[in-house]
Amino acid sequence: MRSARLSLALKTGAVALPAEGRIAVLRPRIGDDLSALPGDRVVVLTGFKPDQDHFAARHPVTPAPPYAAAIVCLPRSRAAARALIAQAAAEVAPGGRIVVDGQKTDGIDTALKDLRGRVDLSDSLSKAHGRLAWFPAGPDLSDWAARPAMVAGFQTLPGIFSADGPDTGSVLLAASLPEKLGGKVADLGAGWGFLAAGILTRPGVRRLDLVEAEADALDCARVNIPDPRARFCWADATTWRPETLLDTVVMNPPFHTGRSAEPALGAAFIRAARRMLAPDGSLWLVANRHLPYDAVLAECFLDVRDAASDSRFRVIHAQKPRRAKP
Repeated sequence: MRSARLSLALKTGAVALPAEGRIAVLRPRIGDDLSALPGDRVVVLTGFKPDQDHFAARHPVTPAPPYAAAIVCLPRSRAAARALIAQAAAEVAPGGRIVVDGQKTDGIDTALKDLRGRVDLSDSLSKAHGRLAWFPAGPDLSDWAARPAMVAGFQTLPGIFSADGPDTGSVLLAASLPEKLGGKVADLGAGWGFLAAGILTRPGVRRLDLVEAEADALDCARVNIPDPRARFCWADATTWRPETLLDTVVMNPPFHTGRSAEPALGAAFIRAARRMLAPDGSLWLVANRHLPYDAVLAECFLDVRDAASDSRFRVIHAQKPRRAKP
């Protein structure tokens, strides 16, 4: 685990942090233990709302750079990893240490290989199926910074879901939506706005809440959806509540945390949709065919049917939300 490597590196002196100054931790995830760091000097920088909420109660999130040191918690996307390392290089004062830490399954070997020859990289420390190494701030890595890309007329960024274009499931769902969705609609896990663009073509939609936990994706959606009916909500969709009950919820819910499939996450989205909908409201959902959502759909809705499908995905239309049990 990441926390085990960091603790070992600090304990053995493989990494020595400065005695003063803020220490930025970029993109830690819930479950990462930062207790080996001087807590009163740690600044957590993340755009993923559940992680931000988790760490905000323990560490400040607002102090601005420069920082005395940074720890980059490597994401899976190579482009996103490079962008985080470039951000750390730009925001740590010259001479401060930048630690890069990640799992082998998330590409730490590639990241460290990419760094060699560009920075004075330390020897790496290996533990718990991952590696950690550091380099002194100073080198210019701005060519690795995140840059928006245009895909099928939409702006995306490295590392966000479906950054290379609309995913197959969302395309099937968009094509299956009825002409009438009602006046108040929410897109849960809205990403960079592909489904929202289709929803807003339906007559009668007066308000669309785009609910998205990833700030980078939501920033792209703000560019892609220049419609005054759209409202952009940086929030965990499983806990977000609309101002008033909704006519329709549309969603292509995530079902992974890291590399592990977590059907419970999609089930939490379905239960959240039930809470948001008016008594005659509807849920339109796309899901991989193998995901076990039938039981939770029956728990939450009186009327559930498949509206479309292909070899990989089902589009499900669920109506008449059941009252949640106390």
